[in-house]
Amino acid sequence: MPVSVIILVVITVFLGSLTRSTFGFGDSVISMPLLALLPLSIHTSVSLIGLTGLSVGLMALFSAWKYIDRRILILLSISTFVGIPIGLYLVKNMPQERVTLILGIFLLFYGVYSLIKQRFQLELPKKWKESNFLPLPFGLLSGVLGSAYNMNGIPIVIYGTFRDWEMKTFQSTLQSYFIISSLLIVTGQAIGGLWSKELFIFYIASLPAIYLAHKIGNGIRQRLPVHRFETLLFFFIIFLGMVLFLSVS
Repeated sequence: MPVSVIILVVITVFLGSLTRSTFGFGDSVISMPLLALLPLSIHTSVSLIGLTGLSVGLMALFSAWKYIDRRILILLSISTFVGIPIGLYLVKNMPQERVTLILGIFLLFYGVYSLIKQRFQLELPKKWKESNFLPLPFGLLSGVLGSAYNMNGIPIVIYGTFRDWEMKTFQSTLQSYFIISSLLIVTGQAIGGLWSKELFIFYIASLPAIYLAHKIGNGIRQRLPVHRFETLLFFFIIFLGMVLFLSVS
């Protein structure tokens, strides 16, 4: 295995972990498209981001259990569990080119949606927001996207914006969910045969970068205007989505 590939993987993991540590989500949105440009199998890329995402979540574990909406957390976790085997089936049985195409389209959708959401106040009717059924499709989609592409955070972030949670509730519920869902997804990936020897080489090599990203991300979150940084991030996501889409068109 070329050392240059390991270095590029570590850099990619660092960028994703830095995004996750800064905003609480988004590591897979950054890391997965970049890993798709490297000579790695889709199985290794998916499993690596699953492990690194779990590592970042565990670092924030002790500060994430306050202000949790426990009822919503349970509903999201149950529906995520149902979606995981669907995602594992997709990642093992769909051609990598199709996976890349779907990933690119999804990134384009999410980036455009996020920019629109910043500009306009998108809200659901109050009775929808408080419905016990609303978390179920978001959790199911999170399980599918998480086990297939490690994008379990995006549906939950969108759901959180619909609920209009206070920032403390949003962050705590989000991070607690990520830990639960990541454990389920990583277990599913292991059982599904996605782990390999090279996966652990990349993961162990990335551990110092993950820790460094966690420290830097916490500092950035306290100092940087989040709204401005998020806008740049969403434009970057759209750019990556276009690159992946065009690469298989």
